Amino acid sequence: MIKNDLFLRALKGETVQRPPVWMMRQAGRYLPEFIALRDKYDFFTRCRTPEIAAEITVQPIRRIAPDAAILFSDILVVPQAMGLEVIMKENFGPFVPNPIRTIQDVERVIVPDIQETLGYVMDAIKLTKEMLNDEVPLIGFAGSPWTIMCYAVEGQGSKSFDKAKGFCFQYPEAAHVLLQKITDTTILYLKEKVKAGVNAVQVFDSWGGMLSPVDYQEFSWKYINQIVEALADDAPVIVFGKGCWFALGEMGKSRASALGVDWTCSPRNARYLSGGNITLQGNFDPSRLLSPIPVIKKMVHEMIDEFGKDKYIVNLGHGILPNIPVDHAKAFIDAVKEYNQ
Repeated sequence: MIKNDLFLRALKGETVQRPPVWMMRQAGRYLPEFIALRDKYDFFTRCRTPEIAAEITVQPIRRIAPDAAILFSDILVVPQAMGLEVIMKENFGPFVPNPIRTIQDVERVIVPDIQETLGYVMDAIKLTKEMLNDEVPLIGFAGSPWTIMCYAVEGQGSKSFDKAKGFCFQYPEAAHVLLQKITDTTILYLKEKVKAGVNAVQVFDSWGGMLSPVDYQEFSWKYINQIVEALADDAPVIVFGKGCWFALGEMGKSRASALGVDWTCSPRNARYLSGGNITLQGNFDPSRLLSPIPVIKKMVHEMIDEFGKDKYIVNLGHGILPNIPVDHAKAFIDAVKEYNQ
């Protein structure tokens, strides 16, 4: 049994004394102990070495003590497993040297054997579970099919992902074949993660907000919903779509256990748009962690008051920034633990 199961109870919608708290990208770049490992090993070496990935995952648990751990990995290990070369360029970000641009390129993409291609992730989960010793739950994650496709077609990060969108609109049949392959792989991958020991999974739709509401339904949500349907009986599923407030109504009717919200949507609107029954997660602006500590604490308490303490998981509205002082990150976590209605 997990000693601190607040996070899992909130996912079930149970009444809690205070909401649970964790931070997207908490295992990472704002921690000096992470930076020491980053300077020693390149990005995908850290992802592929179970001992390093497990160590990075538990670093924030030791340092700032959130209510859940999230496995250190990357959404781009999935396209790598599907036969795409993905490299992490220094001061640039992800780069796909041979992006998908034609129907023939789509045909070459495979739905892989998960244990064969991503077994190292399962090893990292098992090792992390040992290190966590049932103190807190462990979250596994994947990118949404649309977000993975954005990188696969664009070849790199982008402000607008015009090439990825253009591919969908010029070659819709090929786009749907690719999205289905990514969906099938993601379902297999997340199911293996649950078998390996994660207590919940999160689907990150980082670039969902690039699509219009109509296109979102066609090219993103229907694939995310396949993942939710396939996993819902195995583990709680959190869906986080950045900039996707317009889809909260549809998402709220799904079998997802919780919906992530970014900072551009107020708690009141998020509750209203999602139908008011589903657990919500979010939505503190990551940049706000640069505010003075008393301001952070005050704003966190106001945020909990607005969302309500039940059916709510405190988090940021996106990943923590690299320049956040550790004591400010800790103040964010502590503010939730000190919350009294």
